[in-house]
Amino acid sequence: MTRKEQYIQWADQQEYMPIYMRPWWLDAVCAGKEWDVILSEDENGVILGAMPYLLRKRAWMKYILMPQMTQVGGIWLDPIVTADNWQKAEVCKHLKEQLDSLGLSYYYQQYAPGSLCVEPMKALGFKVRERVTYRVDNLSNLDELIASFSKNKKRQLQKALSLHADRTMDGEQFYQFHKQCLQARGRAISYTREFLLVLEKKAKRNNQCQVLSICNADGQVYAAAFLVWDKNYLYYLIPTIDHALANQGRGHYWY
Repeated sequence: MTRKEQYIQWADQQEYMPIYMRPWWLDAVCAGKEWDVILSEDENGVILGAMPYLLRKRAWMKYILMPQMTQVGGIWLDPIVTADNWQKAEVCKHLKEQLDSLGLSYYYQQYAPGSLCVEPMKALGFKVRERVTYRVDNLSNLDELIASFSKNKKRQLQKALSLHADRTMDGEQFYQFHKQCLQARGRAISYTREFLLVLEKKAKRNNQCQVLSICNADGQVYAAAFLVWDKNYLYYLIPTIDHALANQGRGHYWY
């Protein structure tokens, strides 16, 4: 059994693994490229941790980068490891040794917020840079959540009351809308139609995506977002907005 085959079986058992580390996600976003995985196992062959990665090559250089549209990567630990600091450090050390054997010129991955592997990897000599993300952890009381918004954001929400959310837009329509919005600003889209449609197909197969658009009473689309989710969070993956309508004072609430 290959490492990938082992990882596919193991990932199926990891209930709270982020969507971005799922084998089907990596198949979708790395189509035409080479992704692989390194594993850390105990003496009985039980997988304790894994690091999926996208390997890129240019001339004589080999390097690891985040795949397109992928927000989280790095090491995922089995829950049986997370309470043991010594074991976490050993898993990270074992994975680092395997990384070294790849002969990389450069390594970059974005670890999940709260990852238990950041400090062990830092101790192993990796450079760590913190990045800010915005995350709402508690949606049980929406009134309380909205009350915490700034006055400006509350005004924007009031302006949006005349609009409505629609869930009928598909990936093809979203791509064309996004492309048109960017072209109107003299910008080019950063991904292909085929890329999005493959991602949509695989995500829908797992019931983990939805295109959400914001429209007026006549069905005119002001903004849209391609959303994906896992057991933990919903991710605002690709947003787009019609800035011509935003300049009329309506669409800017989307961000």
